[in-house]
Amino acid sequence: MTSSDRPASGARRVVWSGPGLPASDGDGVKLTRVIGQPKLPDLDPFLMLDEFGSDDPDAYIGGFPSHPHRGFETVTYMLAGRMRHRDNAGNEGLLQPGSVQWMTAGRGIVHSEMPEQDHGLMRGFQLWVNLPARDKMTAARYQDIQPDQIPEVDLGGGARARVLAGEIAGVRGPVQAEATRPLYLDLILTPGARLSAPIPAGHNGFLYVYEGEVSAGAPAERLPRGRIGVLSDGDQLDLKAGPEGAQLILVAGRPLREPVAKYGPFVMNTEAELRQAFDDYRAGRF
Repeated sequence: MTSSDRPASGARRVVWSGPGLPASDGDGVKLTRVIGQPKLPDLDPFLMLDEFGSDDPDAYIGGFPSHPHRGFETVTYMLAGRMRHRDNAGNEGLLQPGSVQWMTAGRGIVHSEMPEQDHGLMRGFQLWVNLPARDKMTAARYQDIQPDQIPEVDLGGGARARVLAGEIAGVRGPVQAEATRPLYLDLILTPGARLSAPIPAGHNGFLYVYEGEVSAGAPAERLPRGRIGVLSDGDQLDLKAGPEGAQLILVAGRPLREPVAKYGPFVMNTEAELRQAFDDYRAGRF
């Protein structure tokens, strides 16, 4: 799916909104699938967005045992809890509250993401970002970013942002992804706070409210907790928090406009490339 009715610049508006759907992945981890569901299969260059969040260990304790990826990037942003990742190249790292892992699967990686807790809240997001054809067979790599490496900026008027990727108010986030030039903000708005957030024109974008509610776009559309708003084009998004305030992620990226062939953990450009990915994985070539 792509944003429609694109003006060259100006205020963005919400062109589609809806809730995420209950799903499970890994070893029975319960989550909410926001992008990648039937009504929103993708939003170029974004392939999937999952929200996971539970204080019931039975909902997350199985984690995500070893599994392969090829042809795209995964972005894990932890709000609460601890997750250990390991891969078949010997890399290991800890995801903790406020940290980000931007993993480029490239030509292939086999990794696991397992909880390092058996009680308490586990909460966060995983976003899948497509890679252009020229980069799908690049070497795998990680950008492991600790909480103190993610800048936070006061935007005035009761609004602040953690800047994971892109830039706002002269503050640039640590994540680099040249092909899609992403913007990824975690926005915190006090009750009634207003914000006009700049977004690069031409980027496809969305917001997802994970606490409170917000009115977004011009004309304004109310988005309560658990709802995504897909945005038209433009160079800014007007936001106003509800009476209880709001917390939301605002994400945008440059579309690739390339064919997508995907199945399970592999995202390529053609069916033949998908078959090759399965053959390579089975043959141990990842």
